Amino acid sequence: MTVGGWVKVHRKLLQSDIFQNEKLLKVFMYCLLKASHSEYKQLVGMKVVELKPGQFVFGRSKAASELNMSESTVWRYMKLLETLDTIALKSNNKFSVVTVDKWGDYQSKDEEGEQQMDNKRTTKEQQMDTNKNLKNLKNSSSSSGGQDEVINFYHENLQVGVSSSPYVYQQIQHWMNDFDSEIVLAAMKLSAKKEKRGFDYTEGILKKWVEAGVQSIDDARKFEQSFKQKGRMGSAKRPSKEDFDLND
Repeated sequence: MTVGGWVKVHRKLLQSDIFQNEKLLKVFMYCLLKASHSEYKQLVGMKVVELKPGQFVFGRSKAASELNMSESTVWRYMKLLETLDTIALKSNNKFSVVTVDKWGDYQSKDEEGEQQMDNKRTTKEQQMDTNKNLKNLKNSSSSSGGQDEVINFYHENLQVGVSSSPYVYQQIQHWMNDFDSEIVLAAMKLSAKKEKRGFDYTEGILKKWVEAGVQSIDDARKFEQSFKQKGRMGSAKRPSKEDFDLND
């Protein structure tokens, strides 16, 4: 009998009587994992037992050893599962044949397997597209050192999740075409100081700088300094140089 393959359980098991009893749950999962997924002939002593999907040959001694329980305890829980209409038992003086009720409910359908494969392919293709955009972004930069610094800073401080969409890299490319990489990096640093992840907040800063006519890192520093001073009018605190240092 093969041990490969899968079984599936529904989340409604959480609300079942079986889940509330840890030993009963253990015996139930044992039955699911022991059941054959296809028709199967098993030799038991001198007798050939024909098994259908969802069935397996049960012996108290072997089950007790595999479950680390006493034989009487295992049998008591098997009978309880039968009472709950979860399994059926057909016994003789040597062994029992267990049939898991509604076995098909615990088996994945072919179309679900295909869907899982499609999902994996889609995820892989999206990652390849992201890597391609990132590669193009780096290759198109006139200043690879500054470009790498911007991308690395984004990954380490602003990226949300394990990867970003190609659109984000396209937006970074757009702003690096309009601004020097040093200015884009400065906007990202301001976002990081505000703990604003993603690229939306950084893009908002860059748009504000465009409207203010910022063309260099010095222009950006002067603009931010003026903006903060206006916001602190009437405050007793005097701004420090570090408040306006976009290189931190």
